[in-house]
Amino acid sequence: MGNEQAAPETKGVTVELLSTVALGPEIEGMEGLQLRTRMVTIEPGGVFGPVHDHVGRPGSVYILQGTITDHRNGVATDYGPGVGWPEDRNTTHWLENRGTVPAVEISVDIVRQG
Repeated sequence: MGNEQAAPETKGVTVELLSTVALGPEIEGMEGLQLRTRMVTIEPGGVFGPVHDHVGRPGSVYILQGTITDHRNGVATDYGPGVGWPEDRNTTHWLENRGTVPAVEISVDIVRQG
């Protein structure tokens, strides 16, 4: 699946919202935005797709368990426990779990309150 445009739809993914913090009362100029923390579990063979970007939704990811393959610009990179990656306005990607155990990540990002 080197062709990112052919990324499959999401399957085998569970997202648990862990916390949110309204940023407006905390930081001047951040009205309408929140800091969000989620735990994302991708089952073996699961996909977090399709291709998506992070324009207006910067964040970072930290892997707790398993291995997640990150597909960007035609390159597949495996990330295991204890590492992660930034997701900024230049990030366009999709994720999958090619392993045999559930992959679990903590995702922290800034999103519009809705």
